[in-house]
Amino acid sequence: MKTRTLGQGLEVSTLGLGCMGMSAAYGPAAGKRDMIALIRTAVERGITHFDTAEAYGPFANEALLGEALAPVRDQVVIATKFGFDIDPVTGARGAGTNSQPAHIRVAVEASLKRLRTERIDLLYQHRVDPAVAIEDVADTVKTLIAEGKVAYFGLSEAGLQTIRRAHAVQPLAAVQSEYSLFWREPEQALLPLLAELGIGFVPFSPLGAGFLSGKIDEHTQFDATDFRNAVPRFSAEARRANMALVEVVKAMAAGKGATPAQVALAWLLAQGSHISPIPGTTRLHRLDENLGAVDLVLDEADLARINEDVAQIRVSGARLPEAALKMTGQ
Repeated sequence: MKTRTLGQGLEVSTLGLGCMGMSAAYGPAAGKRDMIALIRTAVERGITHFDTAEAYGPFANEALLGEALAPVRDQVVIATKFGFDIDPVTGARGAGTNSQPAHIRVAVEASLKRLRTERIDLLYQHRVDPAVAIEDVADTVKTLIAEGKVAYFGLSEAGLQTIRRAHAVQPLAAVQSEYSLFWREPEQALLPLLAELGIGFVPFSPLGAGFLSGKIDEHTQFDATDFRNAVPRFSAEARRANMALVEVVKAMAAGKGATPAQVALAWLLAQGSHISPIPGTTRLHRLDENLGAVDLVLDEADLARINEDVAQIRVSGARLPEAALKMTGQ
């Protein structure tokens, strides 16, 4: 497995593994034993970057990852997140965000226990808390780093000025946000800012929540608990309109002897050496398919063709429900 370096010298595998879908969001949780086996196989395949959060479950995903990675703890980078108003004992969800310094400390201690580790390698603020100055958040994480409980600091779905202000207090290793051929807004201002500040970028949903794999169409029925049922761009009408985007990656894949998912990931990797996507899966053959993107070469002509074709397509539907969008870019 090739590696990439995020900010502050944090080295990770070129592709990471997003673990959220193993416990939440895409329907019922997958079998624990199977997911432990999948995570350990990912390590054997060379993946060193694993992404989770206290909110996934809540708590269940961190516990799963902690058990799966315990035998190889020193070989991997574990990233997790704090920032929602979640009772650390009961898991009960409050109304929104909570990044009060005292709450951060309690959340981190609980995450350390679930992850079966003495150190969180990369700790993100999951969503910006408008009630707490980002400088106070960054200073709290700075103290946790000094105590050895955290190694690196990151932000998820944060706005440009928030990133600058946090970085001035405690240098950021990474910013995590959505980015793919399905959602290219980060190119406008976020990616240039991260390049300027030397911060790595960790795109989640690099396959557009599965859409760019070519396995979803307007007739696809999602489980009743799948979050995509509430996402505007996954309405049947939007999926019908957005199939034009899938056709672009399918056409390139046909000429490369690759799959649409591999083309979509290879395109993303070509956007910068400081980018480490975290596609998620619960299936071994999908894991192997995704890893095939690391060695798929898209030359300048290929990238230009993709960009030209995609530029003619207007993606239909918002990427998140309205309430969730209000919590991003702050």
